[in-house]
Amino acid sequence: MLKILVVDDDIQATTLFKTILSAKGYEPIIVNDSEIAIEVAIETNPDLIILDLMMPKPNGFEVCKMLRANPEFSQKPIVIFTAMGDKESKESAMEAGANEFLTKPFRVEDLMFRIKTLINNKPV
Repeated sequence: MLKILVVDDDIQATTLFKTILSAKGYEPIIVNDSEIAIEVAIETNPDLIILDLMMPKPNGFEVCKMLRANPEFSQKPIVIFTAMGDKESKESAMEAGANEFLTKPFRVEDLMFRIKTLINNKPV
């Protein structure tokens, strides 16, 4: 079963992700505290990571940069998921190393399409 790490300080959002991802056959790993996101990523070695941007320190941009700085996560797919749909946020997310940028609210079909595409295209 493929593991997906979801990092968001919003418990309602992570509960929704857990429900959706479990129903689609993935193993969700939920983190509601961005300070432990890297530690949990190292412990669980997820196949894909979903990050919210607007979190207490470190925010999603910073977590994404820290993940990319770690050789273990330099090629792992990262999806930024946020209510910040402005051009600058998207550009900053991509510069931080994100593979995809999705805005809230979202369609489950869009999320699943991006997850499947990223997981199927990951390097071996």
